[in-house]
Amino acid sequence: MKKDTLLVHGGRRSSGPVNPPVARASTILFDDLATFEASRADRFSGLRYGIHGTDTLFALEEAVTKLEGCHRAIIVPSGLAAITCSIIAATKPGGNILVADTVYGPTRAFCNGLLKRMGVRTIYYDPCINSAIAELIDENTCAIYCETPGSLTFEVQDIPAIATAAHEREIPVIVDNTWATPLFFDALAHGADISIQAATKYLCGHSDVMMGTVATTEKWWRPIRDTVADLGFSTSPDDCYLALRGMRTLAPRLRQQHTSGLEVATWLRKQEGILRVIHPGLQDDPGHGLWQRDFTGASGLFGIELATQSAHGLAAFIDTLSLFGLGSSWGGYESLVIPARFERLQRPFHLRGTLVRLHVGLEDPSDLIADLACALRALETASASEQKP
Repeated sequence: MKKDTLLVHGGRRSSGPVNPPVARASTILFDDLATFEASRADRFSGLRYGIHGTDTLFALEEAVTKLEGCHRAIIVPSGLAAITCSIIAATKPGGNILVADTVYGPTRAFCNGLLKRMGVRTIYYDPCINSAIAELIDENTCAIYCETPGSLTFEVQDIPAIATAAHEREIPVIVDNTWATPLFFDALAHGADISIQAATKYLCGHSDVMMGTVATTEKWWRPIRDTVADLGFSTSPDDCYLALRGMRTLAPRLRQQHTSGLEVATWLRKQEGILRVIHPGLQDDPGHGLWQRDFTGASGLFGIELATQSAHGLAAFIDTLSLFGLGSSWGGYESLVIPARFERLQRPFHLRGTLVRLHVGLEDPSDLIADLACALRALETASASEQKP
């Protein structure tokens, strides 16, 4: 079945309620001692104790498994939990992990903090390194962590080339696939061993759930699932219900955000006050070739470089916007804006102005363009006032 169909039917039963009901439980009762003892053989094989899941979580797990085309999906309470559990399961004290220099800020903070205290060294690499990543792999390398496109600066990674180099040394590849979701980028089919989504974003789609998903090959499912359990992560059945409900409309939502995002990005490229639009779907973007080869669509998240370096100009632009809310996260139905602040070690990202991240939601793109036009006029006015003697 096509992914649109899987999104509708995954995790549903052939009879009963269309939406799997919310099953809340801590204690699970058994009919007899023999059944209770049998459940101890595998704590993840079925209902045993609420921390390991109820039927609502299992329904979501089944739906994500079908969407990802993986051995079995794992549901955790946040995207960061998905990241940290995967990295912990794949590394060991005295080892190192290769991490793209453009990763999500909290991933970098985890690697530089807790992971370092656990005795694992992080080596940051240029996300455009491609097959040359083989030169960084040594006998202590435990895993390679990718994010494509990269957070805030949207570099597209050559996952097949990286995976080929990694697998020659039996090194697993972890990919944060939140931007595209499996609908627009099949991470496992392109060589990833572990595919992560911050389901908080597009999968749930309504800015009211915190959740992460991990999809793995058969080899990596049990180590990560054990790590999730050992760390005590448990995902609310109410949130699982909302995630299932959000998944049903992922395809039409993401396709509209693909179209609207490109329309807004294309308009912005032609405007005074904009030095650069950073969107892999644009033909002049450095990552466009890889995006065109490996992806089937783009989300509504991209960057713009404003022609100002002043806090006054940035505030004039952002504070004038009325349809773009100022707030963290993205992937919901609403449009958002934030200043883009980041750290780079291996791949400098040169700016002449100020970088801003936009998320294009489900509003009419013509209304969003009108809103941005007002903000650009406010930026122009602010810049002119600063230039006066």
